[in-house]
Parts: sequence; structure tokens; C-alpha cells
Amino acid sequence: MLRGVSLRFFHKHRMRVELPQPSPEERAHSERLAARIRAEISQVGGALDFARYMELALYAPGLGYYSAGTTKFGAAGDFVTAPELGFVFARCLARALLPELEAGSDIVELGPGSGALAAELLLELERLGALPARYRLLERSADLRERQRETLSARCSHLFERVEWLDTPPAMPWRGVLVANEVIDALPVRAFALREEGLFARTVGVDTQDRFVWREVAADAGLRSAVERALGDRFARLPRPYLSEVCTLLDPWLIEVTKTLERGSAWYIDYGYAHGEYYDPTRAAGTLRCHYRHRAHDDPLILPGLQDVTAWVDFDALARAGEAAGLAVAEHATQAQFLMANGLDEVFAQGYVEATDEAARYALAQQVKRLTLPSEMGEKFRVLVLRR
Repeated sequence: MLRGVSLRFFHKHRMRVELPQPSPEERAHSERLAARIRAEISQVGGALDFARYMELALYAPGLGYYSAGTTKFGAAGDFVTAPELGFVFARCLARALLPELEAGSDIVELGPGSGALAAELLLELERLGALPARYRLLERSADLRERQRETLSARCSHLFERVEWLDTPPAMPWRGVLVANEVIDALPVRAFALREEGLFARTVGVDTQDRFVWREVAADAGLRSAVERALGDRFARLPRPYLSEVCTLLDPWLIEVTKTLERGSAWYIDYGYAHGEYYDPTRAAGTLRCHYRHRAHDDPLILPGLQDVTAWVDFDALARAGEAAGLAVAEHATQAQFLMANGLDEVFAQGYVEATDEAARYALAQQVKRLTLPSEMGEKFRVLVLRR
């Protein structure tokens, strides 16, 4: 599938993105996943719904991006999350969680990545005298579990007895805090196109050179219902053509991960839009973004298994899903607002004192800028808190 594919792409605004060439081993891995996807495309008649393509690209056992053993997080991976930048994000989050952690409370983290957030949260909550009874990491990938164990063993081995791993959300009722940092953006989404002729599902097919290509088919009833619910009266007013996505898994997923939360709160941190901005008329190319070795581009049909494939989060839909699941919206803010309201000044001052030299102090300042500036993560990322 990768033979003859140029790793050079143009964004909608004609910004060229140069992607590093995969190694022969990476190409072989990607080709194995591509062959599996092509086989499924053939089985369904040549048009695989994009949500299923995204699911396979990210989660196919042993082959998908999050199921295989490549480095994903940090400088050596494909992208950097807020906890990977340093301790500032986690220390502010720890302060925000303090009122939520009564005696016997647990923290459940979904998609804990490298384990960096878990390690720093545990250390800061220990300093604050508010350690949870258990810190539970919901992680299905064996490779990521091993990296999380290494991180936690290296950074907070004395707290390791409080840590446990889960394959599924807690089965028994529990109290405490659920944390999902950059998780929802990786939920498979259905892609759609509004055209003068009507509503179409965007699907994935294969061309004569075995490359993945977009194909459009008439929208099924489920997609039409989901799009009409998401767009409301904008369905008739948006310009044509208009491409976007809708996460039909969001409601059942949120119910599943919170159904046994007896009392407590769920914290969702991700990049996305709110206040009706997700389906803005000017955003006519959708929100799909891919990350490969710290380059972002918008072609999810290349490098299957080697790149992250995401969609920005519709925080309005997330809030509705929470309310439908019996939770109340307790807080909704940009990441910059959230950090400033939860001790950013104090955390920065403490870190400045702890810094061993000017280089460390400079790195701390750069970390804060990356987390808070509007042009960086400050306004692109949002924090939504749901409470039961």
C-alpha cells in the first residue's frame, strides 16, 4: 500500500508538510495492517465506513497504532501531551482534584499513555496529603502497560502498591475521580459530507494501485439521525460541500466508563470546540488530524498503524452525553483558564525554586507558555468536569 506513495502533503491552506520516511520494518508493519484493512473493504463491497477504518488503524490487535509496540509519546514519538511537557499540568490538576478525594476514594485514569500523568499526580497528591486509596489505570495495550510500569517504578516506586491496571471500566460501584486526558479524540468517528445532492457517508475504498481512497455513499438512517441531532438547524444552513465528523460512539462510551461511578467526578481534557463552534461554516474540511513524528497533517488514509488518527472533540456533545448518563456539568473551561484557577502561579513559583540552574528555569517558563498561550495549548484544549 505504501509503495509509490509520496510522503508530502498539502493542507487545505496549501501549507506543505514533509513527513519523514518510515524504515523498512515500519513499512512492512504498515503493509500488514493495510492488507487486513483491504481484506475487510473487499468483504463489505468496496466501501468501509471511516469509523471502522479508524478503529482498525488505531486498535487492530498487534497491528493498530495503539496496539503495536512503537514509541508514541514524547520527543521520541509522534506527539507530546501536556503531562509529557513536565510537572506543571499534573500539579495543577492535583490541586483541582483535592476537594473530590474523600477518604477511600479512587482515581481511575483512562488511556494513561506513558504513565507520566499518573506518576506526577501521585507524587503531588502525596505532597498535598491526599493520596487516593487506589490509582487504577485502564489500559488494554500490553506494550503501553509495560511502559507505564517502567515510568511509575522509576518515578514513584514507593507508591506502586496503590497502583493497579484494568482491562475494562470498574465493574463494582466506586467513588472518586475519573481522568481522561486526550482520550476522546481517539474515539472512532463517522465522517460525512453535505452536498447539494444530500447527505453522504465518507467511506474508505481501494484504487487500482491498492491505495486507500475516499468514497462516498448515501447516508444510512443511523448516520442521518446522528448528523441531524448534532447540527440542528445548521443542517440546512451550512455551505455545500461541507465535510465533518460525528462521534456516534460518544454516548455509549461515556455511559460505559461512568456507569459504576457511584459518587464523584469525571474530568475530560482534550482539544476541541464548544459553544456551537464545532460545526462552524468556515470549518468545511472537518477536524481530522494525524500525527507522525511531531508533524501534523490531515490525511488519515496513509501510514496505517504508524500514525495517530484523531478528530477534535465536540464538547457540546460531550456535555449532552454526560447529562444523558445522569451526570451534571460542574465545570467547563479552556486549559489556560483551568490552570490559572488551580494554582498555576504557586506551581510555577515552587518549580522555579526547585530548578537547579538557568536552563531548568528557562525550560519551566517554556512549559508554562506551551500550556497556556492561545496559539499553543491554552485555548485549543478544554477541560470539562461532569459530576455525580
